[in-house]
Amino acid sequence: MMMNNRDLSWLVFNERVLQEAQDKSVPLMQRLRFLGIFSNNQDEFIRVRVARIIRMSRMKGLKGGQAEKARAMAEVLPQLYARMSESQERFDNAYHGILAEMAEVGINVVNERQLTKEQEKFCLDYYASVVSERIVPLLIRKTTKLPFISDGKIYLGVKMTGAKETNLRYALIHIPVSSTCLRFVELPSAEGRRDFIYLDDIIRLCLREIFFMFSYVTISAHTFRVVRDAHIEMDGDIFKSLTEKMEEGIESRYRGTPVRLIYDQEMPEDLLSLLVSKLRQKGVLSFVPGGRYHLNRDLMKFPRVRSELEEKLPAPLRHPAIAPFSSILKVVAKHDVMLHFPYHTFNHVIDFLREAAIDPKVETISITLYRTAEHSKVINALIGAAKNSKRVTVILELFARFDEGRNIEYADILQRAGVRIIDGVAGLKVHCKLILVERRERGGVKGYAYIGTGNFNESTARIYSDLGLLTCHREIVCEARAVFDAIVLHKPLACRRLLVAPYNMRSRFEALVEDEIKNAQKGKKAYIKAKFNSLTDPGMINLLYLASRAGVKISLIVRGACCLQPCIEGVSENIRVISIVDIYLEHARMAIFCGGGEEKIFILSADWMTRNLNRRIEVGTPVYDPTIRRQLKEVFEIQWRDNVKARNMEVFGANEYVTGETDRRCRSQLALHEFYKMAAEKGNAE
Repeated sequence: MMMNNRDLSWLVFNERVLQEAQDKSVPLMQRLRFLGIFSNNQDEFIRVRVARIIRMSRMKGLKGGQAEKARAMAEVLPQLYARMSESQERFDNAYHGILAEMAEVGINVVNERQLTKEQEKFCLDYYASVVSERIVPLLIRKTTKLPFISDGKIYLGVKMTGAKETNLRYALIHIPVSSTCLRFVELPSAEGRRDFIYLDDIIRLCLREIFFMFSYVTISAHTFRVVRDAHIEMDGDIFKSLTEKMEEGIESRYRGTPVRLIYDQEMPEDLLSLLVSKLRQKGVLSFVPGGRYHLNRDLMKFPRVRSELEEKLPAPLRHPAIAPFSSILKVVAKHDVMLHFPYHTFNHVIDFLREAAIDPKVETISITLYRTAEHSKVINALIGAAKNSKRVTVILELFARFDEGRNIEYADILQRAGVRIIDGVAGLKVHCKLILVERRERGGVKGYAYIGTGNFNESTARIYSDLGLLTCHREIVCEARAVFDAIVLHKPLACRRLLVAPYNMRSRFEALVEDEIKNAQKGKKAYIKAKFNSLTDPGMINLLYLASRAGVKISLIVRGACCLQPCIEGVSENIRVISIVDIYLEHARMAIFCGGGEEKIFILSADWMTRNLNRRIEVGTPVYDPTIRRQLKEVFEIQWRDNVKARNMEVFGANEYVTGETDRRCRSQLALHEFYKMAAEKGNAE
């Protein structure tokens, strides 16, 4: 059946991020930050997906389906490289264009050759006081091994030429970017200007000071970096704990196989050849010329200079049902509450946990954690609960990619506070977003559950769009408890209400789609409206194609990779797909089925990806509250009407903006702010 390649589809998504940097209606400095987001995404793609393809192509002894899969992945690699090269060229054009526009409004990024005398003195002093103690230049020779080159760091390759052309020296300098040694340094500037310089260029300026002990005629420095495979190799030693294996695995990632060298295209041939010869021995397969500056994800952290050039994010709202300094448990005991971040404040979740932590009648708190914030308030609330003699159980997923180290650290902190830590489930990644609070009340123990689509991370909740349901619905709470028992106590799991992968989620969704097919075949109204981060599972896609051919109207909002091809005659003419990329990252998952007139509405932590449905513990919940059901339907319709930030996915790779059939502009994220603001004002008035 016709499907888009997953990896190419993901690159097409990242091109939508790049479009935001090219869109002149986006505030200037936000466009620069979108370049940083694009670059960060591209790096992660290379470290994870490209590296996996290379790793599989090197494996020996693969048979049957695995061998066929490896061949298919290897065949698409040239297309991935070509697409990445094209988008990098667009990135470079956008970057230079944005710098020119910044200069027009007095914000300048200058290099070491453009400094005034005052600025040059400032840079020399800055190097002496801040930078010099953080760098250790290393000489490199043809006969010696190259020092270890870390992923995620940038280096300068230095060439010194003596009076004779054969009198050459080469050196290596790590550019020490940190919270105290910033990538972008503000310079003393003339009135009406704000000048900045890359840390790289401050070091270039100071090369003569760094290498004062050598005699040379010319000296130059050129940036390069190495991208390494992010795969974690796990030790099979049965006598080691999972934490020990993870710590060793993280170290193995740090030293993962290098897969790509990105270098300044102005680098002298002999210096490049020296680096290439040494890195090729270590397995690097791809050598990519680039510009003067690398690791462009740092553009996300460019200093905030003028507020009018930044995206103005409205402040998160209080949910109208939750008054300040009042009991959230009492509210949830009366009716369900749906939170939608970042439109609602994530503090409601923190307050829910804090209230449970000090409420004398609360006996137990159970939670799943995948990604958390640095200096996490969620972690602090759980520690407080344990100190207040609550029985606290935390299922902490150690295999959250790139957050493994933080999770290991938090596991240790929580354990020392008396929290029971469960290190996930063998063979399955715990990706669900679930809290269960159990409270002693009249008639016995009453449960309060939170089921969400996004992480318990107050930092990302400010920029990620996610949904979370607070409920004390008896059957949902009972099944939430059963999910924890299945994970912690390895009990069998059977749920009628909750959709739980890998147990019943796939089969339940298949049955819901099949019901729509049957209704369409009977001439009844039939539709599916769904929103995901990614849609790549072949089984679900083929079922949607069957539904389309049966006459089911299908509306999909898919932010990232989408392997389904919409609007193909005889296959998917009844399917339309849009993608929204805007200031908030669209992370919420929801699904609405016509149900023969009795709509079934769900929020869930899973995308329709094979890994989510088969290899992760995910939880979705039906929504029963009439008010919340109307709210979610309106949320979907607002996003479906987007004709500012939505892209039509009909033509693969085109990323054409949806123009709509109306002159009325709808930028759905701003429209949702207004939607919730009006709801809050109405609630306050009542």
